[in-house]
Amino acid sequence: MAWQTGQMVLFCLNGEVSSENLSAIQTLLTQLTGGQVTATPAGLHVEGAMEGSDARDVNRRLLSALRRVEKRTRLRAEWTAGGTTYRFFDYVPKSERPA
Repeated sequence: MAWQTGQMVLFCLNGEVSSENLSAIQTLLTQLTGGQVTATPAGLHVEGAMEGSDARDVNRRLLSALRRVEKRTRLRAEWTAGGTTYRFFDYVPKSERPA
């Protein structure tokens, strides 16, 4: 496993973010993921990437950073790496499936 060796893995993100302060969140999302952030009727859609030891780690780091800016921020994320997609709602893992 990656966490046992300290190996960092690049995870691709496809997610939806809703928040009370979308302008501040949008700037931070772009900085953290280096990807594309677009406005949607429900909030923001983000496609980008982050590096981490596992999907839970990158999801936790991203959501924690977003919630430092606005506490009432929600994240529905799919992180893909190594042929596997990991789905999260906020901090809670929902499923894991082949990509």
